Amino acid sequence: MSEICNKLHQLFNGRKMFSFPFDPKEITLNGIYILFETGEQAHGTNRIVRIGTHTGKNQLRSRLDQHFIHENKDRSIFRKNIGRALLNKDLDPFLDQWELDLTTHEAKSKW
Repeated sequence: MSEICNKLHQLFNGRKMFSFPFDPKEITLNGIYILFETGEQAHGTNRIVRIGTHTGKNQLRSRLDQHFIHENKDRSIFRKNIGRALLNKDLDPFLDQWELDLTTHEAKSKW
């Protein structure tokens, strides 16, 4: 497994990298995104901390915006699950509200 991990780190570290904020026109319309954390290393390269994708045609730019510019817990299962874990750990009563999906205008009005 370590050999595969090393190859993936070498491969993705060799690609063009972007930083936030980025020019959306420079981002391809479809694909996957690989995130690195400044200062974290693995296999002698920047360490991969997250890999993600999008659904729908030509939605990569929109997905990056939803995840990292206009953050919304209901647009990211990763964010939703991290929130669940932290709230569950502390037995936080806010978990009930966290579980509400407020993506639509109707749901926002209702809740």
